[in-house]
Amino acid sequence: MKPRNLFVLVTFVSSTAGFFGCGGASDAGSLDESPAAPGPFTEIASPAGPGSETPHLAASEAGGSILSWLEPTSSGDAEVDEDSFSLQFSQLDGEVWSDPLTVIERSDLFVNWADFPSVIELGGGRLAAHWLQYNGPGTYAYQVRLAFSSDRGESWSEGLVPHEKITETEHGFVSLIAAGDGVEVLWLDGRAYSDGIDSGVMSFRHTVVSPDGTVGLETVLDPRTCDCCQTSVAAIPGGLIAAYRGRTPSEIRDIHVVRRLDGTWQEPSLVHADGWFIPACPVNGPEIVASGSDVRIAWFTAASDSGRVYAAVSDDSGETFGSRIRIDEGRPIGRVGVLALPGGRTFVSWLEAAEDGEGAEVRARIINRSGRVSPSVPVGTSSAARASGFPVLVLDGDRVIVAWTDPDENRVRVAVGGVGS
Repeated sequence: MKPRNLFVLVTFVSSTAGFFGCGGASDAGSLDESPAAPGPFTEIASPAGPGSETPHLAASEAGGSILSWLEPTSSGDAEVDEDSFSLQFSQLDGEVWSDPLTVIERSDLFVNWADFPSVIELGGGRLAAHWLQYNGPGTYAYQVRLAFSSDRGESWSEGLVPHEKITETEHGFVSLIAAGDGVEVLWLDGRAYSDGIDSGVMSFRHTVVSPDGTVGLETVLDPRTCDCCQTSVAAIPGGLIAAYRGRTPSEIRDIHVVRRLDGTWQEPSLVHADGWFIPACPVNGPEIVASGSDVRIAWFTAASDSGRVYAAVSDDSGETFGSRIRIDEGRPIGRVGVLALPGGRTFVSWLEAAEDGEGAEVRARIINRSGRVSPSVPVGTSSAARASGFPVLVLDGDRVIVAWTDPDENRVRVAVGGVGS
């Protein structure tokens, strides 16, 4: 059986539990005239089978949502081969999921609670998918693989490696975004561990892959990043903005963004100087979205050993961000999600430990343009364990789709809720 769920997990629960009450708090104003809460959320049937995990959600141009996940390969009468997994996906149309299709099925997939595959739509019936695949005997000897489909996932091209140098080191935490018929790929790259540079440091990199498999030039966006926090990317006017957790030589690991404007990547910049000193990876990356020049970002920090979830908004394509807005209820685990809603509103989700210390909940709030927040609402029950993974979400018309792994039920669950007004 291949090693799984191996990244170090650092969990901080704030000692100020309940201090902010049920309304949250903001560095930028009071809670007066807070927006309507999202939801209520109702669980719907999931297309993912027993043992499924690591969900990812993407929007579809025809409406609906694409859910992808990893699932153990059945062998015979519901027996499970724990060494073999398949990357599957299904599309939600209204309340009905399409029959799941398989992108890849292998016994050497890297299956991990924090570093997971995805399927996105490129337009015109074209899809792109990425997954992670071992390329050596080491615990973190794995590479990114990328494939395309021109028939909505009925068939797939042979997987290719989008990074220039293939080393038996970690390559993952991928963000994909459409680039015409091709795809832009951003990832964390551990080739320096092989080179022996700076005792091994992860870098944040970017390339473009055309549908015929041609891989473009590779750009180093930041040569020193946190080891295993998720990355995120969004389109802005004239380019892209990507978010990730940086890492200074003195082990301050705060959230950064880097932008590409008119074809040129800019220098990275801090979203907020939280000052989180941590000589280990917290495995808790940011999430960023954009609607035109309005950019919204959410993240977790435990600076001063106090866990908090924050959000911030930019109206200048991420060149600057406004005051951070506290989102959590005082017991955050993190693992955030964010969406841009109509009217300049922002939807934020996160994982919050239960008051009694048993289990956790996926929770959500809405922030209005003035920075005021709604009451938080539960989306679904989960677990504080790393096996619960990262809840994911997508905007589907006037509703939000949320998917997460429930280790108690041993499968991916899905809920649907409204976006308030």
